[in-house]
Amino acid sequence: GIGATQQFTAQVSPPGAATAVTWGSSNAAVATVSQSGLVTGVSAGSATISAAAGGKVGTSDVTVTAAPPPPPPGAVFVGAGDIASCSSTGDEATANLLDGIAGTVFTLGDNVYDSGTSTEFTNCYDPTWGRFKTRTNPAPGNHDYVTPGASGYYGYFGSAAGDPAKGYYSYDLGDWHIIALNSNIARNAGSAQEQWLRVDLAASTKSCTLAYWHHARFSSGLEHGNDVSLQPLWQALYDANADVILSGHDHDYERFAPQTPAGAADPATGIREFVVGTGGRSHYILGTLQPNSQVFNGTTYGVLKMTLSAGSYSWEFIPVAGATFTDSGTANCH
Repeated sequence: GIGATQQFTAQVSPPGAATAVTWGSSNAAVATVSQSGLVTGVSAGSATISAAAGGKVGTSDVTVTAAPPPPPPGAVFVGAGDIASCSSTGDEATANLLDGIAGTVFTLGDNVYDSGTSTEFTNCYDPTWGRFKTRTNPAPGNHDYVTPGASGYYGYFGSAAGDPAKGYYSYDLGDWHIIALNSNIARNAGSAQEQWLRVDLAASTKSCTLAYWHHARFSSGLEHGNDVSLQPLWQALYDANADVILSGHDHDYERFAPQTPAGAADPATGIREFVVGTGGRSHYILGTLQPNSQVFNGTTYGVLKMTLSAGSYSWEFIPVAGATFTDSGTANCH
């Protein structure tokens, strides 16, 4: 391979004859040889290595193979929910983090407070997280829907937010299939959204799947906690062997172990949920710690940076400047 070395030796006859050996390569662009006979691969191809002594020449052919290409870097997927408010500077601090992180930005709803009006998007969201609008794939929250039809949200994000009558959509990112859902409209079994989700999942050709929306199915936050109404969406994703779900709503960070839609630990085929309501609006404290919760923090703004690779993913919670809490890890897809 390229960069590999191999030691060649030359036998001089009669043995012990004091004859100097001169080494050479027919193509030094493919392989070089030192005067001690050490051959080094330079580029893919073939070359003939020669050893000359006493008027005699011996040769040996070598083939240099290209090194296997390095695995492609994973796709970076970074964001949070519960973000912007003109009365808080938390969104400015989290936006400063995103300035230094390339990749696709997600939002987990409640993009701007208090009512998701077009004026609030212009004055409170746009100066901070709006800097990343061209690489943002958003999801809506209940505060976005305080404005009827979430017209401020859909007007601000345009086609990136999907059909305003639906608010759910999907796309591929590297080796992953990504689904943005809308937890502010019907999501029961048999609803248009749930049926669309099942069809979308069945059509995906990617081996790994991530979904995100605002209201968390599982949460230890005191303000909201678990929301069983999301179980049908979880069930559709679980049936399709999905890997990760991201939500917000509770203004804290929480990571769960893989579990079933009913909340039973399932390390083999369960879905790992992250609650990332840390975009900058405010903090919520711990309520009842839920089963399978692995990490909870209710005092730190920050973003979740995920690296989505072929067959695996890694995560890192990145706190705002001056904060120390973090969380990271890696896992394989199902």
